[in-house]
Amino acid sequence: MPELPEVETVRRGLEPHLQGAKLSQVRLHRPNLRYPFPERFVERLEGAEVLRLERRAKYLLFYLDTQDIWVTHLGMTGRFQATRPEMNDSPEDLARYYHAVAPDEKHLHFQCLATLPNGEVSRIDYYDPRRFGFMLLLKPDELYESKWFRGLGVEPLSDELNAGVLLKMVGGRNINLKALLMAQGHEKRGGIAGLGNIYVCEALWRARLNPDHKASALTRKEAGALVEGIKTVLEEAVASGGSSISDFAAASGELGYFQHRFCVYDRKGQPCPRQDGGLIERKVHQGRSSFYCPVCQK
Repeated sequence: MPELPEVETVRRGLEPHLQGAKLSQVRLHRPNLRYPFPERFVERLEGAEVLRLERRAKYLLFYLDTQDIWVTHLGMTGRFQATRPEMNDSPEDLARYYHAVAPDEKHLHFQCLATLPNGEVSRIDYYDPRRFGFMLLLKPDELYESKWFRGLGVEPLSDELNAGVLLKMVGGRNINLKALLMAQGHEKRGGIAGLGNIYVCEALWRARLNPDHKASALTRKEAGALVEGIKTVLEEAVASGGSSISDFAAASGELGYFQHRFCVYDRKGQPCPRQDGGLIERKVHQGRSSFYCPVCQK
């Protein structure tokens, strides 16, 4: 499943095509993804201008001038692709281009044209082979009252996340660090939004903390190391275009390469990069694989 760095990579890739653009020729090729498309979805997007693109946790948020927020979750295999014709086409030629070019049409579920103020036109396609992604249209006052956003934790790349905030989250909780970091913050004591399995494993390794380390036993020094590990690994992953495992690709179609820099994830039996004599081990936490070094992660 695309994690926070992959979703941020998609947001940045779509921004030059969509920010300030008017949407037109909106088409759906099926009535639903994981959920049915919103009522009057095509009608509400047609002619709307995209004011800005944001990301919250693993969600893409496109703010429209109609006061709607077009929300997309990529699920496991969702992928946006943005392309521009290389020639200066007439509106008629663009319409033909739009309707004729549809690679991998079996899994193409959504299309539209996006026209920037300078006249540049992009075709925006959404593919999703397994259809676990979904799209919503919400009003601003509905967004954080909805079941998807209500109670989400702090953004890990924001200044909100620091050692003190993390210690408040863990105080007295009888769970391990892996469970805490994967919880997304829906509990009353809060949490961190958007962290997925890959980057939790990598952040814990950087902080030299075992995934089974009790959250309630975390010291301030360890909390600081963990916050630094989270932020560093996410920033490096975003700079690398995310991790292209499974079906993920950026909006340009390019593949990320952070998977070549994994220190522990999916490296069971391989030597720890710290060369401390440890071999990477795998353990299952809540149905998800954890990878760690038993020597340097205590």
